[in-house]
Order: sequence, then C-alpha cells, then structure tokens
Amino acid sequence: MKKLYLFDFDGTLTYKDTMFLYLKFYNSTKFYVQFVKHIPLFILLKLNLADAEKVKKSFISSILKGESLAKIDKKAQSFFEKFERDIFRKNALEFIQNIDRTQTECYIVSASLDIWVKPFAEKLNIKLLATQTEFADDIFTGNFIGKNCNGPEKVKRIIEAVKGRKFDKIIAFGDTSGDREMLAWADESQFEFFH
Repeated sequence: MKKLYLFDFDGTLTYKDTMFLYLKFYNSTKFYVQFVKHIPLFILLKLNLADAEKVKKSFISSILKGESLAKIDKKAQSFFEKFERDIFRKNALEFIQNIDRTQTECYIVSASLDIWVKPFAEKLNIKLLATQTEFADDIFTGNFIGKNCNGPEKVKRIIEAVKGRKFDKIIAFGDTSGDREMLAWADESQFEFFH
C-alpha cells in the first residue's frame, strides 16, 4: 500500500514555533530591537488588519537580509544541534522513525523558512516543502521565492512535488488553521495528533 505522509512542522512536530527561536538565536540583539519596532505590525496582525506574509517577511528580513548563505546555514545547523532535543515532540519522532519507508513518501510541509527547518528534515530523512528563501550571489535578499507555504499554498506545493504519482492513502498532520486545506485535501487528517 503506497502512502504519503504530510507533516506540518511548528506546533505539530515541535513544542513551539521555531521562527522567533531561530531569529533570536541568530542575533539576539538585532532580534529584540526589531521585535520592538515590529510590535505595531504584530498588533495589526492579531486584529486581522495586516497581511501575515508581509509582516513575516518584514520581520525576517529586518534580521537576516544581507547575510550570507554560508553564515545562515551554519547558524541553522548550530540551532538544530542546540534545540533538537528540547523542541521536538518525542512521540512525533518515534512515529516518524517507525514509518515503513518501502512504499511511503514523507514530507514536512511548513510555513517556516527552509533554512532552519532543513537540518530537522535531513535528520529525519524526510523531504521538505517550506517557505523558500531568496538568495542573490549567496546573499539573502530579504525576499521569499514564491508564496509563504501556508494554507492553500501547502496543497499547491504538495501537488507540484508528487507530480501525479498515485497513493493509496494520504495522511496529513497539522495543528492550526494554516493546515486546514492540507488536512481537508488528505484522505485521513490528524489534528494535534502528537499533542
């Protein structure tokens, strides 16, 4: 039986959101300065008066824009090594490790940026679909390639990735409204399964 497993990352496989954690780890001084500057935007976001993708891009860009791919990758690896044990849900880890991979494809489908989720995906031997960081001459431009990988975009990216391959069963795991479309698209959906 051919199966496709789709896992949201933040909150589903982890105990907490990794964006703030990684950005703070990357440069804590810059993080706090930019966090304070972005408070008005975060408030507008909570009130549904701002576009989530724009606020996210603005905040990430304020800390990482102009940084080299080598430095960002190195920090992502250090971040993974430091936080892997603390933030990853043990039961989620066990579940993934026990999946029979002979007839199965597994993906992490995350709105988080590919840069800091990649080491986790590599460790788990899972393919990654995430919000993509744009680099020009190995320097982060502050932009994303394509859309934020959230909501309907998650389904679009999955369909592109599996390119018409047939699966007997598609199982999706999520924990927020950003996973709603992916959960609805799958044959079987698990909400807060590892909580």
